[in-house]
Amino acid sequence: MPAPSPSSRAILLIQTAFIGDVILATALLEYLHQTEPDTPVDFLVRKGNEGLLRHHPHVRQVLIWDKKHSKYPGLWRLLRQIRATGYDRVVTLQRFASTGLLTAFSGARQRIGFDKNPFSFGFTRVVPHIIGAGIHEVSRNLHLLDPAAEVPLTPPRLYPPAADEAAAAPYAAVGPYICLAPTSVWFTKQFPQEQWVKLLRALPPKYTVYLIGGPPDADACASLLAESGLPQVVNLAGKLSLLASAALMRGAVLNYVNDSAPMHLCSAQGAPTCAVYCSTVPYFGFGPLSPFARVVELAEELECRPCGLHGYRQCPLNHFYCAHGIQTSQLLAVLAEAEAVK
Repeated sequence: MPAPSPSSRAILLIQTAFIGDVILATALLEYLHQTEPDTPVDFLVRKGNEGLLRHHPHVRQVLIWDKKHSKYPGLWRLLRQIRATGYDRVVTLQRFASTGLLTAFSGARQRIGFDKNPFSFGFTRVVPHIIGAGIHEVSRNLHLLDPAAEVPLTPPRLYPPAADEAAAAPYAAVGPYICLAPTSVWFTKQFPQEQWVKLLRALPPKYTVYLIGGPPDADACASLLAESGLPQVVNLAGKLSLLASAALMRGAVLNYVNDSAPMHLCSAQGAPTCAVYCSTVPYFGFGPLSPFARVVELAEELECRPCGLHGYRQCPLNHFYCAHGIQTSQLLAVLAEAEAVK
């Protein structure tokens, strides 16, 4: 009997949500490489996130869905491409109907996803999706591969190519430095600018501080730089790719981040992390996974916190005390810990 073709045993992983979701999903690539090193793995992402995986050594092909300019025509083209490839397994990590449709009608022998997906009736394996039990998102995703197994929490991992390593190298060569990623898509997940300014002014001047983010974050970082008035603060927002930023964060004494994508970049590089949680809580399962990782949040309990899984455009009660009540001394204490282990 002839050996099965590569496509006939290939896996397609689907994660078309935000950057952080794709980063966390790379834990499945690590797990599959450990357990099935000869199985080809393709990965479907939304347009704009493909750079995270284009040079990933455990990904055969990156499929791209342009949600913004060709949402529904692109979805049908992808479905035809997926069916034509003849995957053995298609795994959607999302609970949205669009990716459920791709999975349910993929033609794959195994069609796997969460029970909350509207198209779960077309899956061959349905896995409960539980948020709020302290289960990390990585564990939730890994159980899609084998829900019965006691799967270890395999960290996500990214592989910056040589060009991105080279782009980060001059900034890493200046001496001891700190990275600070001050922004978030959600207002209530973002430590306020005035709070970041307090931290910047309290940091030891021996550190260069790099403000990092994408092109949409450049203005916010420029404003933070101007308000700080400090010569050792450098705005790199929009100047480095995601993977170059990840490479830079790996060599930092500490990375200050929100509950957002840069926190997951740290996890995927094992970079020292201080994650500031405002309206959300690590209990939802999206916390940092680096060997040195600390969470800073309001010391006291608030009846209104957490106010939501993803945050809001503004504080629902208009006081945002979950952010403004955090003390600069809490953030400096984490730096002291990081210095002790560096």
